[in-house]
Amino acid sequence: MGAGDDIKHGAEEMKGKVKEGVGDMTDNERLQAEGKMDQAKANIKQAGDDVKDAFTNDR
Repeated sequence: MGAGDDIKHGAEEMKGKVKEGVGDMTDNERLQAEGKMDQAKANIKQAGDDVKDAFTNDR
């Protein structure tokens, strides 16, 4: 995939880290969980793109 997808996935992962950090500071377990979920989604999307790239030689 392209650089745009890498940026989107990175931004989503960063958003998750911020949510998790705010949740840690405020003892908000729901926000911590949402942050971890956002990070996991970003990592899964990135892994999927990496697999596609391996078969299409996009990079």
